[in-house]
Amino acid sequence: MAELTSFSYRPGHSFIHKIDTRFKLLFIVIIGFSSLKASMSGILLLSLIAVCGLVMVGISLRQVVRDLYIFIFFLIFIFAVRAFSAGGVALTNPFGMSLTYDGLIEGSLVCLRIILIVLIGLLFTSTTRTAEVKAAIDWILRPFPFIPGGRVATMTGLMMRFIPVIMEQARETSSAQKARSIENRKNPFYRMVKFSIPLLERTFYNAGRISMAMEARCYSGKRTGQKLSSNINDWISLLVIISLCIISFLV
Repeated sequence: MAELTSFSYRPGHSFIHKIDTRFKLLFIVIIGFSSLKASMSGILLLSLIAVCGLVMVGISLRQVVRDLYIFIFFLIFIFAVRAFSAGGVALTNPFGMSLTYDGLIEGSLVCLRIILIVLIGLLFTSTTRTAEVKAAIDWILRPFPFIPGGRVATMTGLMMRFIPVIMEQARETSSAQKARSIENRKNPFYRMVKFSIPLLERTFYNAGRISMAMEARCYSGKRTGQKLSSNINDWISLLVIISLCIISFLV
């Protein structure tokens, strides 16, 4: 049986699981825009709340780091680019590049914003069923006649469903390479090619199988989706999120 990843849906009865999916999408938008104007302390506050939510639904930080270890190198690269490209008084000049205090602050802010969005995304995918996401997006796009809401909702649902599958396939491919001692090769380009080609091949193969299965069942966007309903707890959560975002501007 495949092991659950950080992006996999985890059944539960927590307060976050019970929030209406439309409100969850709204929360992501509000927090995302708020992080652009929030201070470093405010972003840390929002990130701490997101971490508490992940722990509440049963996702450990160790598992998040294990699943997203490649993403950490991406953050290091972003931080380095920002730290050495921003103006200001130079603290040091390694290799002829100026490392400034303003660059360190700007690089830290950018990385913290990205981490916050990733944590919120993990919290969303781990507490929301694919059918609920499809129904919510279909409901949001329904007022726009020029946008095929059903098709967009279906593609979004499939994309969310495929994220944990791709991660599991990447883990299996990496294990197979270790069994063949490919990681002992000193050429990183060779290792990357040997890793990416099998992964892409299996991903496209599975996508093709799903496509043929949907065509065989005469699948169409005009289907009766899952019913969504909101209650007082959703509105209270909205007020709490807005209050936290306002606090992130002030701290």
